[in-house]
This record gives sequence, C-alpha cells and structure tokens, in this order.
Amino acid sequence: MRYSPDRKAQTHQRIIKEASARFRRDGISATGLQPLMKALNLTHGGFYAHFKSKDELVEKALQAAAAELDAHCEMLFSQERPLQAFIDSYLSEWHLTSPDQGCPLPTMSSELGLRGQPSTTTDDVLGARLKQIETALGDGRGDAQSLVMMSTLVGALVLARSVENTELSARIMEVARESLKAQIPENEKAGQ
Repeated sequence: MRYSPDRKAQTHQRIIKEASARFRRDGISATGLQPLMKALNLTHGGFYAHFKSKDELVEKALQAAAAELDAHCEMLFSQERPLQAFIDSYLSEWHLTSPDQGCPLPTMSSELGLRGQPSTTTDDVLGARLKQIETALGDGRGDAQSLVMMSTLVGALVLARSVENTELSARIMEVARESLKAQIPENEKAGQ
C-alpha cells in the first residue's frame, strides 16, 4: 500500500521528533533504531525509507533540538533581564530533569565530540547563544565573557545531572547560577 507524500512527511517528522528526545535523554549510542521505530508503531525496515543512516537521523534530530532551543531562547532574550532569564532557565530544576526537552549541548553534542563526529549544527547552536549573550552584555567584553558563560552553563548542567548526591547536584546549579549572575552588568541587574 502506498501512502500519500503528506503522510510520509508527517512520519518523517515524527521520527525526527522522537529521536531528538531520545538522543538527548538516553544518548545517541544507547538509542537503537529498532526500539525507536517500535515506539512510533513503525517497522525497523521502514526507517530506511526516510533516512540513509542513523548518522543522518542524528544530524536531523540535532537540528530539531536546535530549532526548539532557538524558539525558547528568543523568548528569554526578549525579556527585560535577558541574561538572568537565560541563566535561570538553563540552570533550572526543569532543565536538570528534562534532558529530552532541553539544550542538546550537554547531551548530544558532548557524545558527538566523544565519537569524533563534530557537527556544524552544534556550531550554530553555540554561535546563536554566544551572540545573544554578547548582545545582552553589551559592554565590549562580550566575546570572551559569553564563551565563559556558556561553558559554565553547559558544564554545570552536565555535572549536576551526573552526580548521585541530590544535594551536591543542587549546590552545583546554585553556585554556577549565582556566579554567572554576579557577572551580569549592573544596568541589567537593576532592570534598566
């Protein structure tokens, strides 16, 4: 039975969405194609009607995660105190416990790096966040400072997710959040 092109496109997007969540939550290597397709009530063989390889799906899933993040960050950086909003969101309890819905940098991108498979999408995600932070800093120190801020955010989230001790996890998030907020220009702290 042949399906309409519209149905195939919808199925294609369902696969990407599910893979994006699973890759961020469970990891790329730990996510098998057969369980992924079964979760969507699709056959394993049907995967290849949509993608040439798992690597192609990984890149598409990373792009989907990046698009979600872009939309979320656009909202955060349009607020009166964008850096505070971004830091609070990034180092939130929700982000800590919802890797399947959050930024792909702490999960997918770190695994791609370990596998020796860097992605231009990772460059795009990082570049967009750096630009938003630099703009919010607005004081000429943006380039280096934005890189330190993003590195701290991603690193703190990775560590907080990986420790067993919940008090230590909360402390990592709290210390990183307060340290980063101390670097925010005074005009943003005052809401000017």
